[in-house]
Amino acid sequence: MKKVLTIAGSDSCGGAGIQADLKAMSAMGVYGMSVITAVTAQNTMGVFGVQEISKEIIEQQIKVIFEDIEVDSVKIGMLSSSEIIRTIGEALKKYNAKNIVIDPVMVSKSEYKLLKDEAIEELKKFIALGELVTPNIPEGEILAGMEIKNEDDMIEASKRIQKLGTKNVLMKGGHRLDNCTDVLLLADGKVVKFPGVRIDTKNTHGTGCTLSSTIASLIGKGHSVEESVRLGKEYITEAIRNSFPIGHGVGPVGHFVDLYKKAGVKYE
Repeated sequence: MKKVLTIAGSDSCGGAGIQADLKAMSAMGVYGMSVITAVTAQNTMGVFGVQEISKEIIEQQIKVIFEDIEVDSVKIGMLSSSEIIRTIGEALKKYNAKNIVIDPVMVSKSEYKLLKDEAIEELKKFIALGELVTPNIPEGEILAGMEIKNEDDMIEASKRIQKLGTKNVLMKGGHRLDNCTDVLLLADGKVVKFPGVRIDTKNTHGTGCTLSSTIASLIGKGHSVEESVRLGKEYITEAIRNSFPIGHGVGPVGHFVDLYKKAGVKYE
């Protein structure tokens, strides 16, 4: 079994962050491991508080995993400060981590800022470690320093982000109003478009975390970046289609669709 590590924040309601990552990894048939960078107090209504984990404990979590277990790929999620970003970057270099997928989490769906403004430049440097970076449009605009209105803008922004040092860029189009096509810019300059399906549901909590973790898992299993993105898109589309309500706000996607169906779960 392949081993995949997620380095991200904890979501107390289980729909995003570390919890979503581990669910997606399990669904992909890999063994998921975690390094927690922050603990959030959140539910379906939003994020209400964040407590960063100390850089010493973050560093130690990475150390004990890499010194004991072969890590086939790494997914990076919430990194809230420059200090944490530098700590993780140095550790990943030290252990020659491979197949790193970076989801540049900046703001939650409820508009809670998860990345400090002072850390943006540090994140741009960190991106060079990535095999793949997966920004949504608002994140892409910040990283590329430009406005994104259409697919041509998505491609141009991806090229600018690629110049930061990452090999491949997946620009997610879910924030666009006209369509939700994702654009993948590969290391060799090839552009692949993945048309999306707009599903009528408010329950999309954890979609970015889930997709990046799925892609990291598939890359860790030996799939190419392009194939991993294609399969990841298929998985997240079904997970959104089978999302369900919990609480009073934005519910989670259905990570274990087949298992839920076998268990006779009713989405009510």
